[in-house]
Amino acid sequence: MAASTAQNTTGATGRTTTNTTIRRDTRTLPAAALGPENPLPPLLPRNDPHRVSEEQRATLPAEMARQIGYAPLTTVLPTRIRDGYTRERVPTAVDVIVIENDRLRATVLPGYGGRVHSLLHKPTGRELLYTNPVLQPADFALNGAWFSGGIEWNIGATGHTTLSCAPVHAAVVPAPDGGPMLRLWEWERLRDTPFQVDLWLPEGSDFLHAGVRIRNPHETTVPVYWWSNTAVPETEGTRVLVPAEQTWHFGYQRGLRLIPTPRWEGTDHSFPLRGTYPADHFYEVPAAARKWIAALDETGTGLVQTSTGALRGRKLFVWGAGPGGRRWQRWLTEPGSAGYAEIQAGLARTQLEHVPLPAGAELSWVEAYGPLSADPAATHGPDWARARAEAEERLTEALPAAELDAAHAAWLPHADLAPTETLHAGSGWGALEVASGGHELPGTPFDPGTLGSEQRPWLELLDAGRFPEPAAGAVPGPSLVSPAWRDRLECAPGGPLTDYHLGVAQWHAGDRAQARRSWERSVAAAPSPWPLRCLAVADGCEGHLDAAAERAGRALDLALDAAAPAAPAAALAALAREAVPALLAAGRAAEAGRALDRLPAAIRAAGRFRLLESRVLLAQGRQDAARAVFEAGFEVADLREGDEALTETWAALTDDPLPEHYEFRMRPS
Repeated sequence: MAASTAQNTTGATGRTTTNTTIRRDTRTLPAAALGPENPLPPLLPRNDPHRVSEEQRATLPAEMARQIGYAPLTTVLPTRIRDGYTRERVPTAVDVIVIENDRLRATVLPGYGGRVHSLLHKPTGRELLYTNPVLQPADFALNGAWFSGGIEWNIGATGHTTLSCAPVHAAVVPAPDGGPMLRLWEWERLRDTPFQVDLWLPEGSDFLHAGVRIRNPHETTVPVYWWSNTAVPETEGTRVLVPAEQTWHFGYQRGLRLIPTPRWEGTDHSFPLRGTYPADHFYEVPAAARKWIAALDETGTGLVQTSTGALRGRKLFVWGAGPGGRRWQRWLTEPGSAGYAEIQAGLARTQLEHVPLPAGAELSWVEAYGPLSADPAATHGPDWARARAEAEERLTEALPAAELDAAHAAWLPHADLAPTETLHAGSGWGALEVASGGHELPGTPFDPGTLGSEQRPWLELLDAGRFPEPAAGAVPGPSLVSPAWRDRLECAPGGPLTDYHLGVAQWHAGDRAQARRSWERSVAAAPSPWPLRCLAVADGCEGHLDAAAERAGRALDLALDAAAPAAPAAALAALAREAVPALLAAGRAAEAGRALDRLPAAIRAAGRFRLLESRVLLAQGRQDAARAVFEAGFEVADLREGDEALTETWAALTDDPLPEHYEFRMRPS
């Protein structure tokens, strides 16, 4: 159902385009519902496999070491964790925006981070991307829910963006040639940086162009991060070509080392399926070289990504041919689907780095995605230099570097143009931050009409200087933690909810003693699970395991015992996921078992709680019963990337090989 069309229009340049159109539509896909957010503020770093030790960082090149050590995340606040999804997929109508001309058709998912889900080359009928036939969330994003496939825009910090499964704003804007351009934009909340991605199809071009801009509207420098991740079909003949002779190899053993490319230890790693384990290859692309990366099949055809010089980094991610990588591939899609690799482009050499963006400054570049056909005898031959040269020559014929630089220059004046037709609404957080900071952001309006129930209490704090106290028993909304919001909370009249949010902001700022005092005031004024849980986390961080267990258990008991309105299932599940491990860590296995028994049956039946049940039974010395849980079978829908809880629990039960359906290991034993 087309809801918006733009074609044959005359723009600011006075030139008339060809038949480029932009329209809204829907696609029906098997999808697992995202479910509710986890209501507990994420006070601790999540399990992040993308880290290196301080000892190794000291051995790296100076710029890389400095940027790896620059402003790493300590939490994913102010966002919340998305872990409410399951693995039950049903046919679902998904909003899409389609931009196409007679050469390409790009299908974008505005409700899922603006991901380019499909890129079809119409003259050949070839799909250039790996297009996942399902929408199955998995725990790969910084804040949980993520799904595989397409082109994703990763901003914020090392990892998949918190916007992976979140809506973005979308609208039609005049393109550099006068035709329509699709603008996607949002407020990235980890670093408080607005950004935009402008997609357009130049006349007669086989390349989708993407103009990207990140702005720092603040009076201080902010750290920024960007990687454009492109999932490409993976077969035995797929080879990834890039203008580099060395790569920084990063595996899930958390080691970063410079190795030759493509061959290392007897294996040609430019073929994604020739490795065993998942790995990142961050290429050493020479500063003077053109920036590009291509994935070509055995016939020499595939997709190439190129950009202007600001996007300096290039990377290949492979799942490998081992059992863990294959299991993850199947986990992320449906049986019988093809596998994929990812070719990526970023601001730094590696994804472990963040770069400074000065106050009031902006970063911009243009990327292009399109088909590439080259001589397979060269691209897949043993001569790496010839393979690269053949691909780059064909790229130069299709899209000269000077033409892309000119596209960037032509696009920049359009980056500030106001949208002409709204196609999709993102969150209200950008509108709140604009109201808070008084920011002027031409081209990316954050409409006050998007302010919703989550933002309204903060708007009252901004306007009236006080934070409204909710009805007794209500689960607190999201906390804001930036210095400006923390200052406002400190100046507001005290109250249980105000002190709770203030404690979260103080904790995020590193002032843990003040955070404790704020939460203790909140509990003293009105005992509730939420500040108690925060105090339990603080106790655990200080090694006070008994105190942590006591408070975490009491927080869960309060939620379970609450009179109307009772705590929602998402809150009970979140509290229990922390209370049960805290009780086990303190050696209180009997209490951990009783906590599980008190949960509603629907929560206990979830895979995460079946795993906890096995761990509790093991701690109680009931090894046969713990193994029986595994033998009955369960799936942990929100298993975290790199999480080895399944492997570790099974190893504590038996020396038998881990059953295949629990095999998610991403590194050698």
